[in-house]
Amino acid sequence: MLHKKPLLLAGALCAMTLSLGACSGKDDKGGNRAAQVGFVVVREEAVPITTALGGRTVAFETSEVRPQVNGIIRQRLFTEGGTVRAGQPLFQIDASLYKAAVDQAAANLASARASAQAAEEKAKRFEPLAKMQAVAEQDYTDALAQARVARAAVAQSAASLETARINLRYSTITAPIGGHIGRSLVTPGALVSASQATPLAVIQRTDPMYVDIQQSAADMTRLRQSLASGGVTAGSTSVRLKLEDGSDYGLPGTVQFSEVTVNEATGTVTLRARFPNPSGLLMPGMFVTALFDQAVNPAAMLVPQAAVQRDFDGSAFVYLVGKDNKAERRKVEADRTVGANWVVTGGLKPGDRVITQGVGNLKQGSAIKPVPATSPQRVGAPAGKSADKSAATKGQ
Repeated sequence: MLHKKPLLLAGALCAMTLSLGACSGKDDKGGNRAAQVGFVVVREEAVPITTALGGRTVAFETSEVRPQVNGIIRQRLFTEGGTVRAGQPLFQIDASLYKAAVDQAAANLASARASAQAAEEKAKRFEPLAKMQAVAEQDYTDALAQARVARAAVAQSAASLETARINLRYSTITAPIGGHIGRSLVTPGALVSASQATPLAVIQRTDPMYVDIQQSAADMTRLRQSLASGGVTAGSTSVRLKLEDGSDYGLPGTVQFSEVTVNEATGTVTLRARFPNPSGLLMPGMFVTALFDQAVNPAAMLVPQAAVQRDFDGSAFVYLVGKDNKAERRKVEADRTVGANWVVTGGLKPGDRVITQGVGNLKQGSAIKPVPATSPQRVGAPAGKSADKSAATKGQ
């Protein structure tokens, strides 16, 4: 009985050894079992080069309301923070002096017209008398000259009257443009002048809205060189926005133009885009992120992110289905992502089978059993282990 226990222990160890052997990656002949992997076949396709740049919103139109005549503000005629239309009265300046100036100019014009009429009549009477030599020729010439001077005085008085009327009209300050008006920077009773530096109020038109985008001059130069060499093609002028809270602005915009001068302080070039803003969600001065396809790479390849791995030096590599179903490691150029894929611009060629599933334990030259990545992958214990477990259950 004492000799039976070691024999039973040895038998159990032997059974465990056989079971572990069945679970290992060894086949019946002692060779390595090929690991099943999923792959995708890569192909060239046009991939947009999406650029994300910071920018600021700018009102489509801005007007600083300023007085054009001097005087005391008698009344504010608008609601602060509201919307005004072009030509709407905003402030009323005391118009007493300007009304008096209009009356004076009108009286001067009437006097000038009366003098002109008298001078013209005198010249008409002298004309036949001069022909009969009843008056001296010089007297007739002087009469004609006085009539012309009187007509000029009438024109001067008419211009003075028009100036007085314009000044009277300027005593009512109106909105130069339509839009949202801010707070009033003056109050009734304040003295204003045509030469003052401070505006009375500011009006901004915010629909549509501009977005000024800053791009590095170096990046723009590289893009232009790539476009010139044919490496990439021109992208779309459509722009999308992300707001400060990370949400997307629902309406797309359009790039209007790019400045031709580099900002010496920042080394950037300003691009201006235009966005519709019917709901007023965009306000002047907001920081936003502009996303747009500045160019298109016509010969890029998209590889699922799960397939691309990084080496110690940061370089990217993938495993391919190589000759005789062996894993082949290859370095690639993958600098950016699009959705769930890496954009590979070097290292692959159309038709390569890139392994996307089961890459965790692969090595160069490992035996593999490739299947398309869309095929169902086996999940669970290896078949050998399941068989051993079933046999052990039956043995009990």
